[in-house]
Amino acid sequence: MRKFIVLALTAVMALGALASAEAATEVKMTGDARIYGLFMDNRNFTGRSYTGRKEEKFEVWERFRLRTDFVASEAVKFRFGIKVEDTWGHGTFTAANPQTPVQVYLAYLQFKWPDSDVQITAGLQPVALPHSAMFNASPVFSDQMAALTITAPIIPDTLSVLTGFGRLIQNNNDFTTQAPISTDRTTTYAQNLDAYFLALPITVEGFKATPWGVIAVAGKNVDYRYKDTTDGPTSTNFNYELGNNYADTLISAATALNGGPAGNLSRAGRWRNAQNAYYWVGGAFEVTALDPIRFYADVIYGAGAMADRKADKRHGWFVDFGAEYTGLDVVTPQVFAWWSTGEDKSTGNGSERMPYMRSAWGPGNSFLFDNGQELNHGGANMFVSPTGNMGIGASLDKISFIEKLTHRLTFTYVRGTNSPMAIRNVMDAGNTLNYFSLGRDLTWNESLYAINFDTKYQIYENLAAVVETGWAHGDFQRHVWTNHHTTGDAWKCAFGLTYKF
Repeated sequence: MRKFIVLALTAVMALGALASAEAATEVKMTGDARIYGLFMDNRNFTGRSYTGRKEEKFEVWERFRLRTDFVASEAVKFRFGIKVEDTWGHGTFTAANPQTPVQVYLAYLQFKWPDSDVQITAGLQPVALPHSAMFNASPVFSDQMAALTITAPIIPDTLSVLTGFGRLIQNNNDFTTQAPISTDRTTTYAQNLDAYFLALPITVEGFKATPWGVIAVAGKNVDYRYKDTTDGPTSTNFNYELGNNYADTLISAATALNGGPAGNLSRAGRWRNAQNAYYWVGGAFEVTALDPIRFYADVIYGAGAMADRKADKRHGWFVDFGAEYTGLDVVTPQVFAWWSTGEDKSTGNGSERMPYMRSAWGPGNSFLFDNGQELNHGGANMFVSPTGNMGIGASLDKISFIEKLTHRLTFTYVRGTNSPMAIRNVMDAGNTLNYFSLGRDLTWNESLYAINFDTKYQIYENLAAVVETGWAHGDFQRHVWTNHHTTGDAWKCAFGLTYKF
């Protein structure tokens, strides 16, 4: 039924485009495609998924995204975006037996308030919290969100405001699926995860600073395994083993351990409160006054469930810093470092790692992190957590000795800031929801080394050939990771084509 609804919606929109065109609405289409082969050996440093499934070493991935703008005027438009992404031989790309997993990933109305520069956007849209440019995107949230956002200039070219509200998860539509009100009087708001955000970008000559803040209201009846936009909270097809899901990024270890197999906090009655507030405050900074030397930095503090039981609290810091020299024509050298708080030895006093929601943070395009790789899908990186570790690295970016051919070489060193006892306690208790995973989370005695070398050849203005390669080595404490054994270093090689129109 869901597939039928998606196809019907697509057909309706296509017919709408024809009708709109006749009504003087301009229709513009843009999009992108990528087709690439991916070789990965020893994913997660074990050759297995977080739930124990054996890896597929070679896959061919294809993704196509189409964005259609229905433009009524310079002030009003609607954007509709669909995508298909899967491996050859599966789903849509199954020989002689095609399926149609078409996903709607953008659907928003955007307009300017009459006689002003205030822009309002409502619907499923990209939302990225402020972060300095060197580290790709925010470690707190950078993804699509069903939201209402407002941007407005306060002082032209100097100070502006971005504010908005988004609903990340709602378990139900019109009526709750919980017990009748005669037996369960828990508020239905306990089944939602909402976020309110505010940012104030300040730009002066040679300097840019963006203070920002987020308040999220998390209900205890939400299933925090929810990750992918194609799977609702009641779906049985949870893709939680790939990381970046709320069950391990948002809640404390004690909450996860007591959440039950389904991850539903109310099932174990762990949270005392029906709703808990989470908040983040931070600042993103970029200094170009000493150009061609440029500096980048971010400071973030986040906390959640601080009014609930002691074991359910989660709070922590995240800081990064980077510098680059842009005065050379053939290469841009970069150095970077970061630090975040880690777990102490006890899970009974809450979690000391900064909570986050959907991270796209990462330095130097390193395949250790889920960040800005061009040839990337859910399993093409190592999903190292941005919190609970610290690290340093260097990158030679935009290397170019031949026209249209560019390279990037990055070295990254990561060391954990988590107590070994904290992770071992969770592993001994069953590691519900894969809250900690080898390679993704590190103790302060563990480290990772990684090198990635990426190459891009611009065949035409809108067509490129891309090769991304990576190697990573991990030094782990085997006595911490019960029943987990590494099988050697991790390797990545992806090669393919990208097309934009």
